[in-house]
Amino acid sequence: MPKQLYLCIQRSDPQAMSGGEEPSPAQMEVMFAKFNAWKEQFKEEIVDMGGRLGAGAVVTSDSTIDGPFAECKEIVGGYMIVETETLEQALEVARQSPGVFPGASVEVREISKT
Repeated sequence: MPKQLYLCIQRSDPQAMSGGEEPSPAQMEVMFAKFNAWKEQFKEEIVDMGGRLGAGAVVTSDSTIDGPFAECKEIVGGYMIVETETLEQALEVARQSPGVFPGASVEVREISKT
């Protein structure tokens, strides 16, 4: 079966995530260890780790507006591209991501080749 590319979009709800304290260095070390273990487990499926997204803009037919927008319910914070045989396999990569926690999600979308 041929493999399919999927775009994984990291989203977070700033209100759900705000109010917490910054993680300690020890907590950061644990988070990085989980992230690196996940990345190693799915190294065959992860084609492009993408990265965090910073400032940008929205282009419409009649204007360009700076963004992202603080009033948005969810903010897109990053992306990656995975290659698997099925959507279910791509969803499993996303499910096990350390980036999925209360107040955050990963949207998985098939990238059409036509």
